[in-house]
Amino acid sequence: MSYFWMISGILLAIIWLDRLRDAFTGRHIDDLAEAEWDPAPGGLATLSIVVAARNEGAHVRAALCSLLEIDYPGLEVIAIDDRSTDDTGTVMDGLAAQHSLRPGAKPLCAILHVRSLPPGWLGKPHAMWLGARQAKGDWLLFTDADVRFRRDALRRAVAYAEGRKIDHLVVVPTHELRSPAERLMLATFSMLFLFGHRPWKVGDPKARDFLGFGPFNLIRRSVYERIGGAEKLRMEIIEDMKLGKLVKEHGFRQCLAYGTGLLPWRWFHGGLDITRVLRKNLFASMNYRYGKAAGACLAILLLAVLPYAGVVFAHGWAKAGHAIAVATILGLFIGMSRRWPISPIYFVLYPVGTLVLAYAMACSIAHVIRHGGVVWRGTLYPLDELRKGLV
Repeated sequence: MSYFWMISGILLAIIWLDRLRDAFTGRHIDDLAEAEWDPAPGGLATLSIVVAARNEGAHVRAALCSLLEIDYPGLEVIAIDDRSTDDTGTVMDGLAAQHSLRPGAKPLCAILHVRSLPPGWLGKPHAMWLGARQAKGDWLLFTDADVRFRRDALRRAVAYAEGRKIDHLVVVPTHELRSPAERLMLATFSMLFLFGHRPWKVGDPKARDFLGFGPFNLIRRSVYERIGGAEKLRMEIIEDMKLGKLVKEHGFRQCLAYGTGLLPWRWFHGGLDITRVLRKNLFASMNYRYGKAAGACLAILLLAVLPYAGVVFAHGWAKAGHAIAVATILGLFIGMSRRWPISPIYFVLYPVGTLVLAYAMACSIAHVIRHGGVVWRGTLYPLDELRKGLV
């Protein structure tokens, strides 16, 4: 047993120190909220916002109102009601009608209603495809119906993308966290995300790392059309990430930026709600491969739980490697606290958060096994069709 603790401690220390080195020496990620990214009015390319919603009656009013207040010349908003059974469509129509009565009525606003889903499509990619087909802007912004925008957010984003000659810009929103459990789960997810993706490498054309994010995917229309658009993603559950993959594979320039205060967004409501939010995504991120998903669960448990166990149960020098790994985790939490309102003290509960995420993965797998596919927003998407549609 002593050899186990000694070897595991050495390996864990190496793995975590390497991740810490990458995180602190990687490419700087800009924050669009900084003064240098606030452009002078005018001179920006036209922009179309495409926002799809299904049964988002509780959130869509605030989101759409914020879009209609954006300070951006040449802007159009295209909102798609995707087969909603609540008042989402009614709210959209009412806001659009009110907006049309305003003097000047800018930005332009169009509402599309999807009554049925054609075969071979998931709801979200289909709505994206419909919206993009109607859009007239040089840039397309795909966003979600629960995201709110500061008035200057898009001026900053487009000016940044054009100034840096970027083809696809992903902006990290400001997470609204209202409980200790929510802070813990966001911190845990972010830590584990670093092992699958290196955000600081997204802009490196030589790296394979890519990224896409539902709240803010800004892409040049010409690039969107060159990569095949949403038609390529018609059966992709994680269509936001796979959009980023297509951009990178086709050799276009991709970039990640922070948007502190520009995009308030509440991802989940309560710590355990993350299991619901990730139910459709986690197994999909493993390409619906049971072995890969099981391996990922085991890996995250070993990486997050074993260092703490070693500090408690190992003896002598065998404890040192685990202590180094835990200290490195603390260092990453300190770095995270500079970006988000998450105290470094949450590193103590990191193993607990990891157990919750492992449970979320198990729920995601069990959901697919139970239903023979993914049930989302009342629609069943069979597993064999999802696998055939993977990008």
